[in-house]
Amino acid sequence: MIELIKNPSIDFMAKRKITLGISAGFLLLGFVAIGAIATGHANLGIDFAGGTAIQVHFDKTIPVSNVREILSKGGFSGAQIQNIQSSSDILIRAQAHENRNGSVSGKILAALKNGFPNDKMTIVSATEIGPSIGSELAGKAFLAILYSIIGIIVYIAFRFEFRFGLAAAISTFHNVVAVLGLLYIMGTEINLLIVTALLTLAGYSLTDTVVVFDRIREQMRRSSRQKMEEIINSGINQVLSRTVVVSSTVLIVLVALFFFGGPVIHDFSLTLLMGVIVGTYASIFVASPLLLLLPKGVKKPVQTGRTAL
Repeated sequence: MIELIKNPSIDFMAKRKITLGISAGFLLLGFVAIGAIATGHANLGIDFAGGTAIQVHFDKTIPVSNVREILSKGGFSGAQIQNIQSSSDILIRAQAHENRNGSVSGKILAALKNGFPNDKMTIVSATEIGPSIGSELAGKAFLAILYSIIGIIVYIAFRFEFRFGLAAAISTFHNVVAVLGLLYIMGTEINLLIVTALLTLAGYSLTDTVVVFDRIREQMRRSSRQKMEEIINSGINQVLSRTVVVSSTVLIVLVALFFFGGPVIHDFSLTLLMGVIVGTYASIFVASPLLLLLPKGVKKPVQTGRTAL
């Protein structure tokens, strides 16, 4: 591993009150977002709010701006329209609130036929999701995140000890909720792709936290007479170069995806981009300080051997 920062000796724990206060603010924002999602006041995609998705193929290139103009005149100003696969294939997504009077798919198709009477049009697919199905999907998405956090507690508690597992779970929960809050204030549409990004973020955050915890555990074995604050600081400083290099590498890839990956994965890459930043911050300034606040419990015997790289 490239030693980007040589022999760092930063007192991270001295800043824990400030950083934990910042994290509390992120959590508060995230809880507001969860409340807005639960009450339907957030920008929910058709996966959760219900609605219609139609894929249409034209025999020639049709500008998205023209389709948007036609649908706006037909009463679908809030519909999401994008090219997929080619410039002649268009995906139209309309949420449930635009589908109060009859079948939205029929009205969209009628508007397109009236707007492009001389262009041949083929319906590739048409899917309608009712509000009840959307609520069911939202519930399953919540359970998926909950089960992943429970799994984190069990895994880390087995590998280290219970307080390590609890600290890792709280940190992961913080990361997911914080990013969700940021997405909410940015007005990003919350859909299944965003949930996928949040679960990916949970896995990345856990990996980063395990590396830090593994080094802290080694320091506890080697320096049992040191204060816990000193042990944690030493462990973090030892893996600081690794953390910076790995996070920077991932960020470079995500920035490229964000700018050049196209509109379909734009929000997905944005979620991961923010998640990597928040996750790197949390592994140092959230998970590690929590080890000082949580009860020690029963220590597990420390196994010797190679540490995580």
